[in-house]
Amino acid sequence: MKPAFTKKTAQVTVLALMLSIMLPVLAFAATGFSNLTFQNNNVTGSVYSSTYLDSSVGDAVYVNVYGSNGTLISTTQAVYNNTYSSNQGWYYAMPTITASSINSPLTVSTTVYKAGVVDTSESTTATLYYTGGTTGGGGGSSGGGGGGGGGSVSGATISVSSDGSIDAYTLQNALTSNNEIVLNLSGDLALIPAKALTSFTNDTSKTLRITNSKGTYILPISVLNLSDLASTLGTTVDELIIKVSISAPSADDVASITSAASALGATEIATPVDFNLVGLAPDSKTQTIDLGSNYVSRILPLNKAADPTRSTGVVFDRTTKKLSFVPSLINTADTGSTATIKRNSNSIYTAIELNKNFPDSQGHWAQGYIELLANKLVVDGVTDTTFEPERNITRAEFAALVVRSLGLEQAAGSSSFKDVASGDWFAGVVGAATKAKIIDGYEDSTFRPNEPIKREELAAMVVRALNYAGAKPTVTSERQNELLAKYTDANQIVWAQQEVATAIEAGIIDGITDNTIAPTSQATRAQSAAMLKRLLTKANFIN
Repeated sequence: MKPAFTKKTAQVTVLALMLSIMLPVLAFAATGFSNLTFQNNNVTGSVYSSTYLDSSVGDAVYVNVYGSNGTLISTTQAVYNNTYSSNQGWYYAMPTITASSINSPLTVSTTVYKAGVVDTSESTTATLYYTGGTTGGGGGSSGGGGGGGGGSVSGATISVSSDGSIDAYTLQNALTSNNEIVLNLSGDLALIPAKALTSFTNDTSKTLRITNSKGTYILPISVLNLSDLASTLGTTVDELIIKVSISAPSADDVASITSAASALGATEIATPVDFNLVGLAPDSKTQTIDLGSNYVSRILPLNKAADPTRSTGVVFDRTTKKLSFVPSLINTADTGSTATIKRNSNSIYTAIELNKNFPDSQGHWAQGYIELLANKLVVDGVTDTTFEPERNITRAEFAALVVRSLGLEQAAGSSSFKDVASGDWFAGVVGAATKAKIIDGYEDSTFRPNEPIKREELAAMVVRALNYAGAKPTVTSERQNELLAKYTDANQIVWAQQEVATAIEAGIIDGITDNTIAPTSQATRAQSAAMLKRLLTKANFIN
């Protein structure tokens, strides 16, 4: 792939530089451009190398000029210039290249190699991008990679070879000029040098879009704690690699997924993909990257146009061999249908289509909520054919639904509540909900899992779930009073005044009547389904 420098006319006097360096092969030496200008149709500047090239043994830096058809037009040697050398690299004065002498679009690149060796497996190619712009042309920084000039590109693509290697200078320079960098994989993995990311970890606009034919992983750089990760691996950030893989699961896993979908009565509408994200040390030791509460998107291509009310992304559990709901948006466009999966952990994902309904919910006010969430595997029936919408729901049951709605992994181990034993069916979901700060217990250190949940308790759990998902609205004390003043029974709220008001503001909860909210009433399964649907919509976790 050779992006081109397009010459508008022979009379164009200046072009503003937009630089992006592409290094498709981890090479003998990393190279790049610095101090570049384009004036009077002449490209001038420096070439840097990350290692010293000794001319006495035949090492050299060359600038190659290619035509638009990829044909090499000329090769000239850059001359070592110790004036610009620094601890960042060694610099070579680039021969002047006159654009007006080229009668077709061109690519300017450098290739570093030992004399007589032109094997691209042992060389590195860096490519400059130019575009029309304002007068002045820009200089670059001493760190390699020019900049400045008349603007910046809105996006850049780095082609990644099958071994996954990415040059740090290339990536850092690209990120300096662009908010999103596309890493286009030839294989299944990207080996991202952490040192290229260190300047951008506090910038929430900087994103890596790692993609291949199987799927896409959208990784905000700000979710990475590089220092802690390097420390855990016993290495430095300069040596740390962020390894992202987008690969096919094993044949056994694929067979288990097909079996699990069949058991649900569901149809698979995507090819399963194993997304993984780890830190990698020089000694090959790996560490799973903790994303905290950051929901990171992955995109799966679907094999058919899908109905969002009947389709969902799912995660496959290798231990239980089951599929479960994961926050996901189903999208159909001219280019095809996709599922955008949002989750704060990595696993095998796919998408399914289901058509579930319950005879005892037909005509019920919550029928739409119930069927939608049943098709997305968020709620279950009491039996295969009954939902019992007016039945009360317990605190443990609702905690399980919230954990499922957020796509959280169950937390094994001992509980902080004295009435939750490790063998209880709800122990894992109570642990996950506690860790996510969605639930807390009573003053006597009990959770009271089998008690029917009250509406104010339900509202509190939902608001905390919104907070975990980053979608909780801000409600001032004045606004809280205004929201609750509408309801004549608001004085019956025991402790969750702020949570109930926030749930009203978010559109999660409404009154039993126009002027009553019934905070102490026991919540029903139908009410739970309605609130969960609104939670998922507010968090942008479902269409």
